[in-house]
Amino acid sequence: MRDMRIFMSLTACLTCAFLIACGGGSGSSTPPNTITSSGSNVAPIVVNGGPTGEYADAAFASVTVCVPGTSNCQTIDDVLVDTGSFGLRILSSALTTVSLPQQKASDGNPVAECLTFLASYTWGPVQTADVQIAGEKASSVPIQVLSDTDFTAPSTCTSSGFQSADTLDTLGANGILGVGLAAQDCANPCPADADQYYECPSSGCEPIAEALGQQVINPVALFAADNNGVIVELPAVAAGGEPTVSGSLVFGIGTQSNNGLGGATVYTAPEGSFTTSYNGQSYPGSFLDSGSNGYFFLDSSLTGLTSCANNSDEAGFYCSSQNFTATNQGGNAASGAVKFSITSAATLFANPGNFALGDLGGTSSNSAPFYFDWGLPFFFGRNVFVAIVGASTPGGAGPYWAY
Repeated sequence: MRDMRIFMSLTACLTCAFLIACGGGSGSSTPPNTITSSGSNVAPIVVNGGPTGEYADAAFASVTVCVPGTSNCQTIDDVLVDTGSFGLRILSSALTTVSLPQQKASDGNPVAECLTFLASYTWGPVQTADVQIAGEKASSVPIQVLSDTDFTAPSTCTSSGFQSADTLDTLGANGILGVGLAAQDCANPCPADADQYYECPSSGCEPIAEALGQQVINPVALFAADNNGVIVELPAVAAGGEPTVSGSLVFGIGTQSNNGLGGATVYTAPEGSFTTSYNGQSYPGSFLDSGSNGYFFLDSSLTGLTSCANNSDEAGFYCSSQNFTATNQGGNAASGAVKFSITSAATLFANPGNFALGDLGGTSSNSAPFYFDWGLPFFFGRNVFVAIVGASTPGGAGPYWAY
């Protein structure tokens, strides 16, 4: 039986990026959302278990990387679409036919990055590539190449206690396409005490300040057009899940006839998050994250759900079922109720052929402060807009989510 019991919440620290820098129970919309199928700004995405055939609730796209200014290119399939992080990260093991130039610090030493997510971290050199997705292209983009062997990760990177996500086995994808609310993934500049960027002489890697233009960047922000955000479009899924669903990643908001806001409500996220209210309590710091493979929210004492046993294959998820209603509110005071359902992970995982699960969920934290991580199940049956900070759109300047 294929194991698809992977708890991999990949959202990076959104508040760091903004504050330092300045279903079945899918809750589907009515009528059903329209999936844009064609256009130079449209990339197909699929939820299908990924390259290992065991990653539930993960959406994948293909990305082409080229040696800058050349036609020496490679297309990387099965790259995770993540609205909770910023920048392109590719497994070193997936780069089999191109060798990208290494970014170097002012003294000539190679530059590497450590990025900590909610349940893992990535480590590896910063390199430069031309990036093409569908008909969109960005030139000379700093990306992170994930590798535990190019340079030894310093203790300041590994001390989180999280697992490295630098291999196919641990990541479950060939890379991460971070198309979230920010352009760069740190401050201007990223300070040395952020322990995020490093220069790596032979004596070992040491933290450095990294200028904004050298940081790993959301490639959408560098497109010549359609560069103010993205739309993630996925159909609703049946109760209990489906083997696979296909949708689209659409670039731009209000820049072409196929990416208008329509009737979507804009929820501004001035600090990279908004507020979710449930059962009379408000939870600021909540967010929409296609890189998380479930609804992750609160704990058993607040939801009434039973957590799966820590020593079980379903650890981290909820193992009972219930319907919920919560309310999201943006910084602009726009608000709207969200109805969603949780089905026991043990029940869902009993069918290992289903990888699109609209009602999978788990705990967001073991202690306060709690938040709602609206993972991929939230995206099923919705067109979710992600506007980049500072970018002009018909719905106002980013950052915001809209749906």
